[in-house]
Amino acid sequence: MKAEGTGFQNRIEDFICSQVIGRGLDSRTEKAYRQDLENFYTWLEENPVSEAASGEERSWEAKLEIYLDHLSREKQLRPSTITRKYKVFTYYLSYLVKQGVLPGCRPLTREEAAKPPSPVFMSRQEVDALFQAMEREYEDLDSDFRKRVCLRDMVMLELLFYHRIEVSELLRLEVSDYDQKTGVLFLPRKRGKGDFVYVFSRKLREKMARWLQEREYFQQDNEYQNRMFLSKLGRPLSMKMVINVVDKYRKLAGIAKEITPKDLKKSMEQYAKELVMEWCG
Repeated sequence: MKAEGTGFQNRIEDFICSQVIGRGLDSRTEKAYRQDLENFYTWLEENPVSEAASGEERSWEAKLEIYLDHLSREKQLRPSTITRKYKVFTYYLSYLVKQGVLPGCRPLTREEAAKPPSPVFMSRQEVDALFQAMEREYEDLDSDFRKRVCLRDMVMLELLFYHRIEVSELLRLEVSDYDQKTGVLFLPRKRGKGDFVYVFSRKLREKMARWLQEREYFQQDNEYQNRMFLSKLGRPLSMKMVINVVDKYRKLAGIAKEITPKDLKKSMEQYAKELVMEWCG
């Protein structure tokens, strides 16, 4: 910032252009990379950590490690979020070396707590209770608007669980990615790749058909008119919104363990094993 003048912004944009856009990564990744770096430079200006106790200039690696520690201990960001930022900063340091801004760099060090937590697997009973809680709420709601929101949430979580779709893929889905006649869903992957998934559940296909009709009430901006899942304000949903949806119905279902959308997705294998054991028993 002050020490960097206006050069840091140009440097960020060049990094984004070469490392994100140039590699064919999506706009969400571009936005996340830019925000991570801009937040770091802002924090550096507001919290100078240039000199070590010896009075020597700190390395960029040390500055970034102090910042990551600040995010982990003081801001209490999730370990998975810290890990993602760690990767971004590692890429950025490598870019600075290639550009000749730094003579070299060492690997960033991380605290043990920054490692992603082990997944939490839900039992078959817990999964059933989660979806039953959603169905009950949908039937009990007397507001058409709230029923539409609940319908959207049911479709999202059933796609996450039964088809093990990544949350980032779910949020990128567009209406044109789903063929209602065949029940085939196209999942756009990074770098232009994609996979086809067959939505095998008749009930889920019926819910998706209803949602695709109801979502018209959420459309407010032509920019996102083809996005499959929209917020109440007609904007794309965020990862945090999906996390809040899972947490809401976890509590309604009386599930004590804390779970994430990723945990729900990973629980399908455990669910299938318990179901087979019941059939064989």
